[in-house]
Amino acid sequence: MNVLIVEDDDGVGEALEQALGFHGFLTHRVCTGAEALERLTDTNLVLLDLGLPDLDGYEVCQRIRDRSCVPIIALSGRTKELDRVLVLHMGADDFIPKPFSRYELVARIGAVSRRARGCRQHGTGQFTPGGPAAQSPATPTDLAPLPPSAPPPSPSPSPSSSPCQTFAPLAAEHRVEPHRSTGQAPLQVGPLRLEARTRKVFVHGEEIHVTRKEFDLLAMLMEAPGAVMGRQDIMSRVWDENWFGSTRTLDVHVGSLRSKLGSSGWIETVRGVGYRLTIPAAAHT
Repeated sequence: MNVLIVEDDDGVGEALEQALGFHGFLTHRVCTGAEALERLTDTNLVLLDLGLPDLDGYEVCQRIRDRSCVPIIALSGRTKELDRVLVLHMGADDFIPKPFSRYELVARIGAVSRRARGCRQHGTGQFTPGGPAAQSPATPTDLAPLPPSAPPPSPSPSPSSSPCQTFAPLAAEHRVEPHRSTGQAPLQVGPLRLEARTRKVFVHGEEIHVTRKEFDLLAMLMEAPGAVMGRQDIMSRVWDENWFGSTRTLDVHVGSLRSKLGSSGWIETVRGVGYRLTIPAAAHT
């Protein structure tokens, strides 16, 4: 299957190419809407970022749909309902908010491809799940986790029947599990206390209400006070090693934690590297 990636962010674009190539897709990446409109020939599916430097993503989507019935999956950090509805009205077949995991992306590509199987031009592609694109031609039905004649999966599928298992997962030695505070002993750094068992945070004995991700982020930083935690390490452990999109979400969570802890001095930014936990001078008073 030939996938056209329309993404101007080099980091995201390269990650998409690598992940899709791993799953057997043939990819071609362009950085502008104008280039995308010139590359529709022999394209089986378009991954369209809405934040392009030359043309508005909605306009590009509409122009593609005016010229072709090729399936379009829109990618965007815009998560408001109006944004999703508008791009679907412009002709997109699906919308994936950033950031997202590669397993969700591949599953959605499979779903959109199955819906397009009736189109003679875009209903086929060179794709074999879990294998290189050079293998024998595959039809969109090959992407389905179960044969068309099989009964629908139960509401709570077992791990072996999960749609993600249709595609080759990362080797175990390359996986990084999301961070979870499994220990029962509380973590204490100065007046800051984190209780893993109850998932509660206290400053000077007063409980601070934090979200699930804020708790996991703080727990990771409190494991080694003063040590610098890299941005990518934090994203891999607290979020997901297959996370696509800007790491801006990390900055937002750090900003929220600083506000809730009462001082920006609790979490120090190490420019170009990441963050570390420190004890602000005011916390000793």
